[in-house]
Amino acid sequence: MRVTVAVSLMLVATAVTGLALPYQSAMWLSAAAVTALVCGWAAARIIYAELTQSWREATRDRAAQANAYRALFNQRADEHAAFTTAMADRLHRREQEIHELEESVLAAEKRAFEAEARVQREARRADGAAERAQELVVRLKEVERARDELEAARADAVVDLVAWEERVAAAHRPSSEEKQA
Repeated sequence: MRVTVAVSLMLVATAVTGLALPYQSAMWLSAAAVTALVCGWAAARIIYAELTQSWREATRDRAAQANAYRALFNQRADEHAAFTTAMADRLHRREQEIHELEESVLAAEKRAFEAEARVQREARRADGAAERAQELVVRLKEVERARDELEAARADAVVDLVAWEERVAAAHRPSSEEKQA
C-alpha cells in the first residue's frame, strides 16, 4: 500500500511538471517544481518507512527462528544426554554381568581342572567323580556360550549408540536453506 502511494505521488509530480512546461510561465514552473519536490520527498519518506518496517519484521522473524532453533537444540541436547546416560548405564551393567560370568567361568574352569585331577587319581575308585566332571564341562560350555551371547549383545549396543549419535549430529547440521539464510 505504501509503495502504491509513493508511486502515485511521483506520478502526480510528473503530471504537474508535464502540464507546467507548455505554459512556460514562471509561476506554473515554480509551482510544479515545489509540487514535484514535495511529492518526491514524501515518496522517499514513505518508501523509507516501508523499508525500515520490512527490516524490523525480518529481524523479528530471524530472532523467533533463532529462539526456536535454540529451544530445539536444547531439547535435543537433553535427549542426547539422557540417551547417553542410559546407554552408559546399560553398558556398565552388561560389563558387570560379563565380569561376573567370567569369574564364574574361571571358577568353573578351576573346579573342572581340580575335578579332572581327582578323576585321574581316583578313576578306579570313583566312577561318580567322572560324571561330576562331565557335568562341569557341560556347564562350562553353557557359561561360555552365555558369555559369547553377552559379548555379542554388548557389541550391538555399541553399534546402536554410534548410529544414534550420528543421527543426532546429522539432525543438528544446518540445512541448505538455513545456510542460505
